[in-house]
Amino acid sequence: MHGFIYTRFMNTFALAPLLIIFPLIGVLFNGLVGRRFVMADRETGEKWSGWFGSVMALSALAIAVSLMFSLISHDFHAVVVPFFDWINIPSAGFYIPWAFQVDTLSVSMMLVVAGVGSLIHIYAIGYMHGDPNFSRFFTYMNLFLFFMLILVSGNSYLMLFVGWEGVGLCSFLLIGFWFDRADENGKPMNADAARKAFVANRVGDFTMVLAMILTFWAFGSLQFDTVFTGAVEMFESGHMVHFGLFEASLGGVLTAVTALFLMGAAGKSAQIPLYVWL
Repeated sequence: MHGFIYTRFMNTFALAPLLIIFPLIGVLFNGLVGRRFVMADRETGEKWSGWFGSVMALSALAIAVSLMFSLISHDFHAVVVPFFDWINIPSAGFYIPWAFQVDTLSVSMMLVVAGVGSLIHIYAIGYMHGDPNFSRFFTYMNLFLFFMLILVSGNSYLMLFVGWEGVGLCSFLLIGFWFDRADENGKPMNADAARKAFVANRVGDFTMVLAMILTFWAFGSLQFDTVFTGAVEMFESGHMVHFGLFEASLGGVLTAVTALFLMGAAGKSAQIPLYVWL
């Protein structure tokens, strides 16, 4: 019985692009026609807007589950699923495809992101009932899910950064969703909080960019498999990394890259000292 189940899911790696396509469809629907539905008939329109966005989130969760079974049937060996050629600069030796990394870590995060995201979507149908910007909220939520899934499923640091920046944008939009609300002193508290979050996240983004520049300089690539394989081989051989007239040990470069990525994560998750936007 178990063999039959796994066999049925063996060829679902090719469905990986649907992981981000479904939330994107939700963004387009709610962004383009959702508000018209709500304005025409609030009760029916909210159901269409809310449930369409929720179904797109649940569909992404279904894809994540299918990828989990595919990974199990593949003995947990990582698989890269290409989607399309994204950046190709032959003269610079720079090639980045848009591809999905399907391994234990990425699938675990896909399940968490799509699962929790789906629950939030469903809960928000009731929570946002009666709000004049009902469809705009679900547009932002689907967009947040879209970028978060790019972040956890991409097979390169550049794809991760696209998702990273998108999540930052959506955080700004959601924090300032009720931008017209003011505190007892008349100050637009939500708009101010959104601006603080935007500025603090840019500090983290700067360290992320520095980390990616160092990574590309050391390994000549931003794709995970190339960097991880190269790091092991170069470290064992005692390879030195040259920066113009300077050189550094690979261990030192990796330490710097790790610290810069950590600072980027601290900015995004409001850790000390980048917690001022909370």
